[in-house]
Amino acid sequence: MEALPRETIVDVLEDRLRTDILNGLHPAGSYLPPERQLADGYGITRTTLKHAFGRLVQAGLLETRHGVGTRVRDYARLGGADLLPMLVRHDAKWVHEIFEVRRGVGALIAERAATRATRKQHAELRALLQAVREADGPDAVQLADIEVHRALARATGNRVYVLLTNTLFNAYLPVRSLLKGPFTDPAAACERLAPVVEAVTDGDACQAHAAADAYLRATERIMLDDLA
Repeated sequence: MEALPRETIVDVLEDRLRTDILNGLHPAGSYLPPERQLADGYGITRTTLKHAFGRLVQAGLLETRHGVGTRVRDYARLGGADLLPMLVRHDAKWVHEIFEVRRGVGALIAERAATRATRKQHAELRALLQAVREADGPDAVQLADIEVHRALARATGNRVYVLLTNTLFNAYLPVRSLLKGPFTDPAAACERLAPVVEAVTDGDACQAHAAADAYLRATERIMLDDLA
């Protein structure tokens, strides 16, 4: 049986329209040309165009108004963090801004976790830290590291911190394979993260904040060097 193509015409059209919007070819607030004109210009059916439009509406880049047309949404003003993976995929420079937020949020999470974590959560953090040391290969080490940060967020007792942590990790998911520098050596990755876990389990909020900030800055430098 012949393998199916990995990309459909809808995929290609969606990608082209997304790129045009994010590059400013269709500015925020502007209306796209009429569907028939666009379909003829791309050499596709209006049904295909509608499918691509539907995806971009779901992505938060377009909005359709019955009887009026399809308008480019002002995603920079009205959009949410769910747009970040798409924006990173379009322009990796977004990673710098994500990491800036990651530093601030991550250090605050560690500080809060130090004052709120239970003994059971202390044990979980130590076990997850050991899992980083025992992980096999950069991808596994990176995923184990992420689980430590998720556990830190849960230890704050604030569910919003958990969602923020997930959002920030998901944001750079499109380029995660390029950000494995800090995770090539399991022992080094564990030792780099250990001061954060130690400060949290000791209940030292000030030290936890400082350790998390140092950890996040160190790993950020390595990852950005890799990305460059």
